[in-house]
Amino acid sequence: MEHITELKPMPRIGDKAPDFEAVTTTGVIKFSDFNRDHWVIMFSHPADFTPVCTTELSAFATDKKFFEERNTKLIGLSIDSIHSHVAWVQNVREKTGVYMDFPIIADLDMKVAHLYGMLHPGASSTATVRAVFFIDPQGIIRLIMYYPLNVGRNMEEIKRVLIALQTADQFSCAIPVNWTPGHKVIVPPPKTLEEVEERLTNTTYEKVDFYLAKKSIG
Repeated sequence: MEHITELKPMPRIGDKAPDFEAVTTTGVIKFSDFNRDHWVIMFSHPADFTPVCTTELSAFATDKKFFEERNTKLIGLSIDSIHSHVAWVQNVREKTGVYMDFPIIADLDMKVAHLYGMLHPGASSTATVRAVFFIDPQGIIRLIMYYPLNVGRNMEEIKRVLIALQTADQFSCAIPVNWTPGHKVIVPPPKTLEEVEERLTNTTYEKVDFYLAKKSIG
C-alpha cells in the first residue's frame, strides 16, 4: 500500500507561529527566541538576484528605522543557499547602497516554507510565493498576506497594517476601512443592554447607530 505523507495544515490567523531553528544571514536563530517580546514580520521571496525581490527587500531595509521604532523585527526567507543570500546582500549594497542587514533564512530543505505554507504548487513548486506573516510578541499570527510571484508587495500597506494591529491592541478598538493614523477608530459593538444605553448617551462618539460608533484616540 502506498504511503501517503500527511501534510500539515497551513497556519492561520490566531494560530501560534510554528517554531523552528534555521541558518540565516545573521547566524543560526531559533524563531521563538527571535520573536520574544517583539512583533515580527516574516516574509518570503521567490529567489535571490531577481528584480522584484530586490526592490521588495530593499524597501524593507530602507524602512528599517520605522519597524525598529514599533518594536518590530524583520526576517526574510527563500529556498536559496546561505552563500547566495550573502552574495545577493553584498551585491545590492554595492550597486544601490541599501544594506539588507536583517536575517534572511536559507531554507534549502524547504522546512520553514512548508511549516508556513509559503509553497503554492499552482504558482511554483520550486519557489516560495510572496507571503507576509505579522506575528505579535506572544507568538500569535495576527495577519497573513499572499502575493503572486510577479507582483510586488505594497510597503505602505504593510506599514499601515502593522500600525493598525498595534493600535487595535493598545486602545481595544477596531479599525475601519482605509484607516490611517490620525483618523477615528471603531468602538467595539455593545454586548449588553447596559452597554447599548451607554453608547446612546455618550456624547464623545461619532455615532451612525448604536452598533456603529467611532472615537478619536491619542
